[in-house]
Amino acid sequence: MNNLPLNHLLGIKGMNANQIHSIFETAQGFHNLLQAPVKKTPALRDITIANLFFENSTRTRVSFELAEKRLGADVINFSSSSSSVKKGETLIDTVNNILSMKVDMVVMRHPAPGACTFLSKHIDAQIVNAGDGTHEHPTQALLDAFSMHQKLGDLQGKKVVIVGDIKHSRVALSNIYCLKLLGAEVMVCGPATLIPKYIETLGVKVSHNLDEALKWADVANMLRIQLERQDERYFPSIREYSKLFGLSMDRLNKANPNLLIMHPGPINRGVEISSEVADCSNSIILEQVENGVAIRMAVLFLLAQKSL
Repeated sequence: MNNLPLNHLLGIKGMNANQIHSIFETAQGFHNLLQAPVKKTPALRDITIANLFFENSTRTRVSFELAEKRLGADVINFSSSSSSVKKGETLIDTVNNILSMKVDMVVMRHPAPGACTFLSKHIDAQIVNAGDGTHEHPTQALLDAFSMHQKLGDLQGKKVVIVGDIKHSRVALSNIYCLKLLGAEVMVCGPATLIPKYIETLGVKVSHNLDEALKWADVANMLRIQLERQDERYFPSIREYSKLFGLSMDRLNKANPNLLIMHPGPINRGVEISSEVADCSNSIILEQVENGVAIRMAVLFLLAQKSL
């Protein structure tokens, strides 16, 4: 297993392909461990990790917690809804109070873009970004790319379309950075109102025709409409969005027959993807969930090696 030469994982931007491949190599070892009868290792038995979630989360929080416990770490879970943040305490004061309990690493989700980067400049503990506003979600991008790598091998030249609410999605941005570093071709597809004007400067193609995009692609990563982050209407109705950009079985039957279907969750069945497609043989959505634990184990393990 290789060391990850980073003090924190704040985003995919700023990483390189060698670091990503190092994470994949380490994750594969942990993936194999998770298939064994005994799924735990004492690799981080002397490490204490605090999970700080200032936004609601189920999959990401549970995945990180399971990864930490599989590695033998001591785990502290923090929820802002039941904390002194509600009384006006600042982010730095909240974190420093937790660090005074001798915490080595912080996994944080926060609604403000850049919150993890800000915190990394003010505290000594290592930080893993579990999603910061509409900015980045690096471990989701890593597990998505790792899932593609398992099915397709080297991603150099592979074609990936990311469909949906690109404008408000931290998953989309991290995926673009990660896939481009690995040599994949990336296209984004959705209503013009949900595609940022700057997106082509990242070296991606843009399409507003889902049927054409699906014929082009080897992988379709379907994103949900993030209504909680939208402050205005970006399309006439959910019904119209689903008609134009929802992935149905009829659409899939006209696409590349070997097309891989992905979704970072949570799924809005019947909106961006039908239940029939989500559960079909082309779908690797459940593999993404499984790989999330292995990738997060790899990230935590490699970061901790710098402090051991």
